[in-house]
Amino acid sequence: MRPNRLREIWKSGGAALNGWLAIPNSFSAETMAHQGWDALTIDLQHGVVDYQAMVPMLQAISTTATVPVVRVPWLEPGILMKTLDAGAYGVICPMVNTREDAQKLVAWTHYAPRGTRSFGPVRALLYGGADYAQHANDTIVTFAMIETAQALDNLDDILSVEGLDAIYIGPSDLSLALGCTPTFDDVDPPVAQAIDHILARAKAHGVVAAIHNGSTEAALRRIAKGFQFVTVSSDARLMAAGAQQVVAQMRDRPTPVSAQGY
Repeated sequence: MRPNRLREIWKSGGAALNGWLAIPNSFSAETMAHQGWDALTIDLQHGVVDYQAMVPMLQAISTTATVPVVRVPWLEPGILMKTLDAGAYGVICPMVNTREDAQKLVAWTHYAPRGTRSFGPVRALLYGGADYAQHANDTIVTFAMIETAQALDNLDDILSVEGLDAIYIGPSDLSLALGCTPTFDDVDPPVAQAIDHILARAKAHGVVAAIHNGSTEAALRRIAKGFQFVTVSSDARLMAAGAQQVVAQMRDRPTPVSAQGY
């Protein structure tokens, strides 16, 4: 079976750089995949991507060594299993709030005897290899999102679930849950304290800690703290920022471009 580079990076003590895909298009996904990201996550929760758009995006990512990850809409067995069957090598599941939630996530993403995942890896066999069934349980990476006050209260119970590989912090939702302003990087003090606490407990349990970031500066600071999976921005935000920069540069010319009739 094709190895999962995320596991290789983490085993060596490194941190993986993850890109985020909210645009439902295989060409934009392919373009992002060729830029050198360690992983790319297709967002089915808050992006405008559905399952039919996700599959060709996974195929586009497969033209590179970038690891395909999918954030599913919710903790629900059908979409988790279909996502893995389509060839995702990692799944990020939102709103995991209790030990029972984490146990369900692990069960639904692992074949028996470790779990209850149904067998039907239609595209995963093509991406992962003919021996996918024998090695999927040890290759796929499962992330539980920690983003609520309830999850904080149950943090050690969640982290102690066998088979949970990583936790993923959503700073904006965590901020809202703690009565603070939603943001990625410059979070309010209670959120900063919660993030540090989650990181420390994840390390204590031997679980990889991941987090969403709005800037490279924030991502680098968090890697220095010990996060081993950092997301920076998204395809939509990067496209908007790049276009905005070009437009601003052209408008700042001594004779603005629009005044020349272009």
